[in-house]
Amino acid sequence: MNLHITNSQARNLILHLQGLTHAPHKAHGDGELEALVEQLGFVQQDSIRWVERAHHMTLFARNQTYRPKHLEKLHESGVLFENWTHDASLIPSKYWPYWKHKFVRYEARLRKKFTQWQGKGFEKHVEALRHRIENDGVLRARDLEKPKGQKLKMWEWHDGKAAMEFMWRTGQLSVPRREGFQKVYDLSERVIPKEHFEREVSHEEFVEWACRSALERLGFGTASDIAKYWDLLSIAEVREWLADHGEQETRTITVQLNDKSAPREFVARLDIEDVLDGLPKIPSRVRALSPFDPVIRDRKRLSWLFGFDYTIEIYVPPEKRQYGYYVFPLLEKDKVIGRIDCQARRSDDCLHVTQIWLEPKVRWSVAKKDKLQAELARQARHCEVRSLVWDLNCNHRPN
Repeated sequence: MNLHITNSQARNLILHLQGLTHAPHKAHGDGELEALVEQLGFVQQDSIRWVERAHHMTLFARNQTYRPKHLEKLHESGVLFENWTHDASLIPSKYWPYWKHKFVRYEARLRKKFTQWQGKGFEKHVEALRHRIENDGVLRARDLEKPKGQKLKMWEWHDGKAAMEFMWRTGQLSVPRREGFQKVYDLSERVIPKEHFEREVSHEEFVEWACRSALERLGFGTASDIAKYWDLLSIAEVREWLADHGEQETRTITVQLNDKSAPREFVARLDIEDVLDGLPKIPSRVRALSPFDPVIRDRKRLSWLFGFDYTIEIYVPPEKRQYGYYVFPLLEKDKVIGRIDCQARRSDDCLHVTQIWLEPKVRWSVAKKDKLQAELARQARHCEVRSLVWDLNCNHRPN
């Protein structure tokens, strides 16, 4: 018999599994932050610092005592490694053995892609750079001379940068730290802790972990949801795992979500009833979420579960943007109530708030403004600007 859960229960479950029911004011030590990153599975990075970079905003949304130096410490100590999920992310180093399978799977495809892109001499360039790093130590892209006469646009890579990125994407190199958000590369065996670097897991263990750990963090989902969480498996592999480890072996159960439009059926972690029974209250504060927050990242799931349609418009021409360049969703309890356009302008030491759009049924009350004021004051302290400037219009999004 299927377990029926409500949309509200599903939202609360997701927010709980993604760390948004923790007491946000409780100070974090290294151990608590490490546990939070492990709970999320990874923290996606982004170079844009509109308020603060995405990975820092993701962790700050869950704990207001968090500061960027805390994550940097975990990375530089080897607790976390940097590699690829959907994008560049910081991942617990204990998961390195599973990423070895990703490196093997992707190497041939990436080698072909990079060779077509960089030309026939690419392989020799990779070998030469690996040898240089092995003998001379860490290297940054800016340490390499650009080929004479080669003019690059700001987003393009020269040959050396491409070679190091290929080795990083295939596990030959790792990033022990960043300097000014630029990667510093070294041999993986000198970066990843030995116990994780040397550990091997079988193909069966890899698939089992990738499916089970994704479902633990999702609570419930489709085969596609499970495959997309880590971006380690194909949908076909997840379906095979579900067929082999389904209800007959009590590995998963089936749940039905009573959506407003039509019931939706999913597979769920086996203990989902116990988790639902023990859900804590969600803090009532308003929180500005990064566009790459795990709650926001899957736009389709966000739309049908939270009733919130969101697109990041950094690649949309200014005249075609509906909202703004880098707009943040606003979460209050289990509802995404709107979005805000704000920017930390470090030239004048201020966090500027230029526009707020509330969802159609959300009322802009004094209490809600006070909650948002408190959140923005926290954000200003987090990104280390002196003051908060309100220069805004408050609108409702059209129905």
